[in-house]
Amino acid sequence: MCISADQYLYHLEGLRDRNSTSEERAQFIRNEFAKLGLRAATQNYTFTASSGPLSGVNAYAIMASPRTPSSEAMVISATWRSEVGQEPYNLRGISTVLALAAFFKNYSLWAKDIIFVIGDGYLDGMQAWLNAYHGTIPPNLETGLLEYTSGVIWTALNIDYSGHSFSHLGIFFEGLNGRLPNQDLINSVRFISHYTGGVPFIVYDHLEPNEFPDRWQTTSILANAPDFIRQSPQLQDFEYRAKNIARHINYQARGKPSGAHGLYHKFRIDAITLYAVPATGPHGFLALGRIVESALRTTNNLLERLHASFFFYLLTTPGTFMKIGKFLPSAVLVSAAMMISGLGDWVNAGWLHEAVTESDGEETGAGRPSSMIKGKKTVRWRMRRRPLLRPIFTVLGTHVMGLFAFSFMRSPFFVENQSTASLGLFLELVTLPLISTSLLDQTPGVAPFRLLLKSFNLCLASIIISITSLLNFSLAAMLAITLAVPLMYSCSPSSPLPIVSLAKYLTYSFLAWGWLFLLDEVKQAIWNWEVLGIWFAPFICIVYGPLVTQAGVVALQP
Repeated sequence: MCISADQYLYHLEGLRDRNSTSEERAQFIRNEFAKLGLRAATQNYTFTASSGPLSGVNAYAIMASPRTPSSEAMVISATWRSEVGQEPYNLRGISTVLALAAFFKNYSLWAKDIIFVIGDGYLDGMQAWLNAYHGTIPPNLETGLLEYTSGVIWTALNIDYSGHSFSHLGIFFEGLNGRLPNQDLINSVRFISHYTGGVPFIVYDHLEPNEFPDRWQTTSILANAPDFIRQSPQLQDFEYRAKNIARHINYQARGKPSGAHGLYHKFRIDAITLYAVPATGPHGFLALGRIVESALRTTNNLLERLHASFFFYLLTTPGTFMKIGKFLPSAVLVSAAMMISGLGDWVNAGWLHEAVTESDGEETGAGRPSSMIKGKKTVRWRMRRRPLLRPIFTVLGTHVMGLFAFSFMRSPFFVENQSTASLGLFLELVTLPLISTSLLDQTPGVAPFRLLLKSFNLCLASIIISITSLLNFSLAAMLAITLAVPLMYSCSPSSPLPIVSLAKYLTYSFLAWGWLFLLDEVKQAIWNWEVLGIWFAPFICIVYGPLVTQAGVVALQP
């Protein structure tokens, strides 16, 4: 296998050095698959996005199982580009896939078809192939049906091997919109890597502190701390686990897959990326090939989909994780507190607490006091009318405003003039609520508008956080952090000065829409939505921004 992998690598390096086109690369890979006797083909695709068209050519091959009628399949994939290490091209990963195809062809033990996919680009090529394979081609994708297909795909292994050799095997597992693979797949590959391949298994490319203490201390946040703190095993282990959780939340909260494997999760396919951490040794093609081959043998024996293990977890180390029962209550408790606070504001809006002076005196024949003899104060609760139209229209108006903002961000004018358009859009999003709420007046005997709006705002945010926590915990946790305090303290107990109210409103507006000035992030988020279907961008525009804007409107009211 090593000899064939080196030969494939030599030809791929030649294609890279010649700056070959996508068509030339895909045709070469397709021909190599065909030489092995596999059904091989290429796929041309073009995505139409607001930032411009994106075209490429994929290559794939199918090795039919000699023991079953091709109703089930497994996938081994690699992409042309890598975005994890310093080397931008995944040439050794593609060479590994080609060499494994030649190796697997000599065995008849496979009970499932094996599909070999080489995606162009990084994520776009694999997205186009998966959509075409499952017949879910979106309107902005121009591609034809695949020439060859197989059965239902159960598992997929994506290989990212961009360095010369590697010392550790990293695992990337986050998928689209916070989806995660079944944990049994990760555990199986971890044991295979340790006992079969003899390769240390890590989370992402984070090396454990006890293996390379010198390298760890240079990258640690405790590098400038005193020696007794920097060299503390407990603090080092805590920092290592915290790094893994922080990176997981970064991927999952934004809905972005941590590799090409994440695109498979949309189709209920358990998939992970195996990342060969670049180093001067000691492992190479042979060790990686043994691990992938053993992992495929394991999934080849499955009689049903993986379902007995966890789908919701936080991987703190390669062998330990946090169960859903340990981290989910944190977001749910914040959501419950917001709901209780919102219901409390609803009650306070409907009842007025006022002090009344009662008088005792000598009554006339008409029953009225003729002279004041004694007076005392008592507390009474008086019911107030709670008009709902204004707060409901304000809530709906802010969310509609967010929808129009998202639509405008996808327009050609916004893409071509992003800096100017972002500034104009920000000013418009700040000014519209300011003008509309300045026309409101306070009617005696009616509940204050700010209390009603705050009640609606808190209850709606609580419902959104609760629902999101079951779909994407990291996003729900970030919402709980960024929304809980601003929304609950938007209404001051006493009427502040107008200038103070305006300053608070502008602060809330910047919290809601200030991300518009992160030009590169906004552009990438729009591309992720249009090409990959990641709903982080519309969620921020239509849900998060309007919720914070509603709190700003509450702070603006007298």
